[in-house]
Amino acid sequence: MSTYTEQAETYVILIEGAPPSNHSAWSPDLPGCAATGDTIEECEAQMKEAIAFHLEGLAADGDPIPEGSGPGVYVALTPPPAA
Repeated sequence: MSTYTEQAETYVILIEGAPPSNHSAWSPDLPGCAATGDTIEECEAQMKEAIAFHLEGLAADGDPIPEGSGPGVYVALTPPPAA
């Protein structure tokens, strides 16, 4: 496990979506870093990978790495429209 993968665990993840699919995630600590997934679990896993990749890119560019305000995963589901 890379240092960035471990560090990704320190960032809060916000997941939004409408069951049973179409979930998206982002972190307020890392503007522009986002991920999607068919399930909440897949979306969370994809976001953690995206965060690690984002942190690696920041480091490679010599940019500062923001502190994470997590850990935590928060989910907001939108009910499907009434038929």
